[in-house]
Amino acid sequence: MFQPLVGDGRPLHEWLTTFHLASVVIDPYTNESAWILDTAARILRQFAGASIRVNFVVTADANNAQRYLGPLAKEFLVFTDPNRTIVKQLGLSELPAFVFIRMDGTVPSAAEGWDGSAWHAVAEAIAKTVSWKMPLIPEPGDPVSFRGSSALV
Repeated sequence: MFQPLVGDGRPLHEWLTTFHLASVVIDPYTNESAWILDTAARILRQFAGASIRVNFVVTADANNAQRYLGPLAKEFLVFTDPNRTIVKQLGLSELPAFVFIRMDGTVPSAAEGWDGSAWHAVAEAIAKTVSWKMPLIPEPGDPVSFRGSSALV
């Protein structure tokens, strides 16, 4: 069940009826997710006008997700995943992660932890699918590569 901060939760297939998903999955209780937050927001902003739902998936309840994201919670669609059900469904082992979910429910591209070239590959898959200009990844000022924290803590 994909539970947004506002509104009713729905199964994944219902979120995919008209648009693909570009999801940045973060754990608000780790440094690794904090280090990538600005970069992730910049990447999602680039795709905001495309035929894709850009979003954050936060492994926390609604209050903690909103508190963690601050103004980003109003700018982006945010799903909460306190039990890490979505994380498990996506087969993720490290967070943060950048995941492209197609309308048919498949995941053609995903990156775990922060590696600019891996996130670039996900963005490239998205841009090619939705015929959109992709962001520069990595960009000067982005963090150096790092492994993510365990997704299934």
